[in-house]
Amino acid sequence: MPSLIQKYDVPGPRYTSYPTVPFWDPATFSQTAWLQNLQRAVSATNGPTGLSLYIHLPYCESLCTFCGCNKRITRNHGVEGPYIDAVLAEWMLYCDLLPERPRLAELHLGGGTPSFFSPDQLERLLTGIFERATPIESPDYGWEGHPNNTTRQHLQVLYKFGFRRVSFGVQDYAPVVQKAIHRLQPFENVRQVTNWARQMGYRSISHDIVFGLPFQTPDSITDTFYKTLMLRPDRIAFYSYAHVPWIKGNGQRGFRDEDLPSGEQKRVLYETGRALLEQAGYVEIGIDHFALPHDALYKALQTGTLHRNFMGYTTTQTRVLIGLGTSSIGDVWSAFAQNEKDLDTYLNRVRAGELPLLRGHVLSDEDQFLRRQILNIMCQGETRWTWDSWTEDEWAVLCDRLESFRFDGLIDFNAEGLRVLPEGRPFLRNICMAFDARLAHAQPRTQLFSQTV
Repeated sequence: MPSLIQKYDVPGPRYTSYPTVPFWDPATFSQTAWLQNLQRAVSATNGPTGLSLYIHLPYCESLCTFCGCNKRITRNHGVEGPYIDAVLAEWMLYCDLLPERPRLAELHLGGGTPSFFSPDQLERLLTGIFERATPIESPDYGWEGHPNNTTRQHLQVLYKFGFRRVSFGVQDYAPVVQKAIHRLQPFENVRQVTNWARQMGYRSISHDIVFGLPFQTPDSITDTFYKTLMLRPDRIAFYSYAHVPWIKGNGQRGFRDEDLPSGEQKRVLYETGRALLEQAGYVEIGIDHFALPHDALYKALQTGTLHRNFMGYTTTQTRVLIGLGTSSIGDVWSAFAQNEKDLDTYLNRVRAGELPLLRGHVLSDEDQFLRRQILNIMCQGETRWTWDSWTEDEWAVLCDRLESFRFDGLIDFNAEGLRVLPEGRPFLRNICMAFDARLAHAQPRTQLFSQTV
């Protein structure tokens, strides 16, 4: 394993989409093209399956120095009302353009820190969303809460609107790690919000834990998981820290590079955590995720309905994802669109009555075919194709890229498909890169992605 880690520890995408955002082609995109693709997808799928909605809530009271998300740091809660106004105005713009009333199958509040917003403001937001939308019969609604500021009222308000899934950011319980990443929160706060959610009737409670943080050791990971397993959340997202200090404003220079574990040390941290989780009855799902057998994420894996999009792994296979709020990304399978990443620009454009689109991409037939292969690998660990899916030259190139993985005992493949072997699970991202034609064509000279290990 150490030699494989050294070999495959390269920068690579997490593949929540294909093509990945850095390789979107602006020549394919326009607001008109986005709306045409959106309207076609809604007409085709809204009735049978409904659609997904992601709302980005970017504010945080303090900066966590491990975080690469789009956020605005402030203690001024006067920003809540104007931002909710803008999100609702954006939603109204979309609803006026859709061919029919949307049916919400999936709804997720992410950030930033959704629990930065008061329960009253979140209630106002969701009241406005559902004035123009109808929930499907068994929806999947989830949100992200900070253990230090999530209140019982937060949980109650969201529960009232049908939210039954919540994730709490834990990261690590070691004081030296918490200090380094500027994320100070005691175990008691996590226990309190977890118990509140469970008592209230939330069906899926998730804890987010990150490995590869500064000063982490196998002992600190072990202690973090012992505490986590005392609470036995239904899901655990066990993420690799994405060290991307070149992204402007992400705050990831709050510690020195030498304070971070190496690739091999990171893998030891992961294997330590994974062993404890598997001993406790959790099942590994795709990359970064574990779930107990009663959880819907595990059941989706077993039935082949697991899906992956910009929200990560989901149990809901909708063809339409609308993103609201600054930096949010929409996805209608045949096209992507991302909102303005600058918060003030986003607010000003929505106030002017515009859809605040920054960029996007309309997928070619080849994009859609490759997207399906990558999605299958990320969700099911295997994929199939027909004998005429590749030209002779394309097949030769693919075989050349895959041969190294086969030689190392990570995959099996033939003219009809590919299967990831158990030894290959740590390298899913690398295997998907073999199918990434746009990455291969671009051959970026600067680092765009975090390390795969």
